[in-house]
Amino acid sequence: MIKFLDIQKITDSFEPELSEAVTRVVRRGWYLLGEEVAAFEKEYATYIGVKHCIGVANGLDALRLIMKAWIETGEMREGDEVIVPANTYIASILAITDNRLKPVLVEPDMTTYNLDLTQVERHITPRTKAIMVVHLYGRACWSEELEKTARKHNLKIIEDNAQAAGAVWCGDDSGSAVAGSGRCGADAGSLLPGTAVRRTGSLGDAAGNSFYPGKNLGALGDAGAVTTNSDELAGVIRALANYGSTKKYVNDYQGLNSRLDEIQAAALRVKLPRLDQDNQYRRLVADYYHRHINNPGIILPRSDTGAGITVNPGHVWHLFVVRHAERDRLQRYLAENEIQTLIHYPLPPHKQQAYRGWAGLSFPLTEQIHREVLSLPVSQVMEENEYLKVTEIINNFR
Repeated sequence: MIKFLDIQKITDSFEPELSEAVTRVVRRGWYLLGEEVAAFEKEYATYIGVKHCIGVANGLDALRLIMKAWIETGEMREGDEVIVPANTYIASILAITDNRLKPVLVEPDMTTYNLDLTQVERHITPRTKAIMVVHLYGRACWSEELEKTARKHNLKIIEDNAQAAGAVWCGDDSGSAVAGSGRCGADAGSLLPGTAVRRTGSLGDAAGNSFYPGKNLGALGDAGAVTTNSDELAGVIRALANYGSTKKYVNDYQGLNSRLDEIQAAALRVKLPRLDQDNQYRRLVADYYHRHINNPGIILPRSDTGAGITVNPGHVWHLFVVRHAERDRLQRYLAENEIQTLIHYPLPPHKQQAYRGWAGLSFPLTEQIHREVLSLPVSQVMEENEYLKVTEIINNFR
């Protein structure tokens, strides 16, 4: 069986350093708000290119805390609107509604599956206070026009960076980075120093990052972080994540218990230095799929550059998502041939029971995507014979 994602194999690839890091924490006997968290926050902030990184319990909390902090500072209030992709994982929506804010769903660009940035401005109303972009499947979603629109209407931009750790935006307006644009290096692993290149997680006013074990940068359990350049926002979020406290047993806000623990931080510190290398290997696998899958029924993800996926730093291929009109039959066929796949995602947020009040809403592009998408195996530990077999089996599907 070719696993969709072999987390054990990924974990083993970091040994013995990973076990040594965990042992270091255990022997120190300090498990929260300690040296490992402080060091990881500094290292990840430097990697992303921001002033502040605040470790939290998970990616959902990271998004929730951003908006909760803006409510505390008066930037938002209950009932305000946040523009968000209709095609996203439900956590993006939960973070908004948990803060008693109103999600305004916008259809995706069918070539990227990300938010259609050309449709954002027409959804802005006097109650709109923020735009949330989701770097879905690992593809950077950004444009200079989006930044101009946000400034024009005095809106915050939130990044859901749960799936795109390490992705880069090089300054084009297509919603993703393309090497060779003059701001990127010759390949995805070598960015030109001193240029306008920016990583996802540093593009907006604040970003929610997830380090769930299956992510490109994955912890040993749930973990997340907020990244931002705002001193005020960082201070409020840090307090809110610690019961609303900046001083022990003194609470300034009605906060949460959402703290990154020392073991997770230690594990992430082992994995972070190899993130660019791991992402580049994922690009290699994705590039092979893109060049060699030749089945008329399969719709491949957009490559963004004629030079090949391996030179595009704007996509880290957290997921390699294809579409097929008979997706369920394709998935059964692959399973019969011992290839494990997953669906990201079978139901869009507006069709979930959790949001049954939205059942009458219609987002035909989003609904089509959810009927047709299938994620193929892709990871930094996938063997060549495995992705060759996946390609061969798919090409034989009729």
